[in-house]
Amino acid sequence: MLLTSFLQAATGIGLGTLGAAIGAGIAAVGAGIGIGKIGASSMDAIARQPEAANNIRMTMIIAAALIEGVALFAVVVCFLAL
Repeated sequence: MLLTSFLQAATGIGLGTLGAAIGAGIAAVGAGIGIGKIGASSMDAIARQPEAANNIRMTMIIAAALIEGVALFAVVVCFLAL
């Protein structure tokens, strides 16, 4: 209780707003890390097997789109929590 009132007095915002902002930030950072790992792995795979570059690139784009969709969903949920 004391921590809640201290945070509200120090920041001027409620804990729900603070939680939503932190959640949206974590979702964006998680998506960035995931897409970075996909890019690094796909470049490594293309370097090992250049003849499979088209298939690897297609799979990479699909996986990146799915990660972006999940990140967007997480950010929307965080903002709806406000």
